[in-house]
Amino acid sequence: MSEVSAEDFAEILESVRQFVRTKVVPREQEIADTDAIPDDLRRAAADMGLFGYAIGQQWGGLGLDLRQDVELAMEFGYTSLAVRSMFGTNNGIAGQVLVNFGTPAQQSAWLESIAAGRTVASFALTEPGAGSDPSGLRTRAVRDGDDWVIDGDKRFITNAPIADLFITFARTRPKDENGPGIAVFLVPADAPGVTVAPHDRKMGQEGAWTADVSFSGVRVPADALVGGSEEVGYRAAMTSLARGRVHIAALAVGQAQRVLDESVAYAATATQGGQPIGGFQLVQAMLADQQTGVLAGRAMVRDAADAYVSGRDRRLAPSATKLFCTEMAGRVADLGVQIHGGTGYMRGVPVERIYRDIRLLRLYEGTSEIQRLIVGGALVREAAKKLS
Repeated sequence: MSEVSAEDFAEILESVRQFVRTKVVPREQEIADTDAIPDDLRRAAADMGLFGYAIGQQWGGLGLDLRQDVELAMEFGYTSLAVRSMFGTNNGIAGQVLVNFGTPAQQSAWLESIAAGRTVASFALTEPGAGSDPSGLRTRAVRDGDDWVIDGDKRFITNAPIADLFITFARTRPKDENGPGIAVFLVPADAPGVTVAPHDRKMGQEGAWTADVSFSGVRVPADALVGGSEEVGYRAAMTSLARGRVHIAALAVGQAQRVLDESVAYAATATQGGQPIGGFQLVQAMLADQQTGVLAGRAMVRDAADAYVSGRDRRLAPSATKLFCTEMAGRVADLGVQIHGGTGYMRGVPVERIYRDIRLLRLYEGTSEIQRLIVGGALVREAAKKLS
């Protein structure tokens, strides 16, 4: 059961909606042009509790469950995705590792600061040779007395340039019959041997910074091992990613809704041959396809969030939902550019920016191809189990 009542959540949701629509939307171009989130928007998000909305109230967060999380995510998705990215790792893939697998001491040491936004937590999993499938991880952690020494390279790490804490996944032994041999460590960003490269220049999502991170002889104490166990890492990664996939799906729905709204507004006002283009049946058909995708995606996100919270399905539904919603959003964005015609190809037009931004949703936290493997493999294994 959620820590926040439906009545209280309705107020939170409305305040987020107002923040997004009145404070962030008017400054989307500023964010894109400067490749940064304005400090006043960061402070406003922290004051609203957005750095810790999915972290329990015992650590100073709002304590929202995934059902409520996705409702916020659909609002965050309505504007520049960089704003959500600013606090997304604290609530999501990084913060949830500590929430679900940290020792009481680790939770006490970090979660209050993470929830308040004083600490930015970053999820250091992806590597040059290990992306959507972490089993290929090559970063190593070796025991040296009471310490661990970490060596390896990470790639595309969200919020790395501003991170205070890296939730770092490393291999402590080769994969064997006992498990994948992946552990997860709490590594302060200022630890000797941690190097963060300049932030990446990406196709889109300006203001959402990612960068390569290298660990060279980084020494951390024994109590930096999350959960106090070497066997926690792989399960922590998979658990956080599954939850995150439902959240990303909700973001995709929010982006698709924004494209739909922009497309309808353009179709109603732009003219061709002296009449609004919305009067043309082929334009109406594109709008209908957009609306259908948004409605289907929203229903799927809510059902997947409910399945996750209830424990009914925490593997197949998140993957299927991320697959459908991110692919759907890509199609909706493409239609949005088409409806706008040449105008939709111009910088400064929302659908052009969203067309670039939305492309990343099909890649991170597990590509569409990985989601298909997860879903298809699970269905085949279930069928085989019934036959045996």
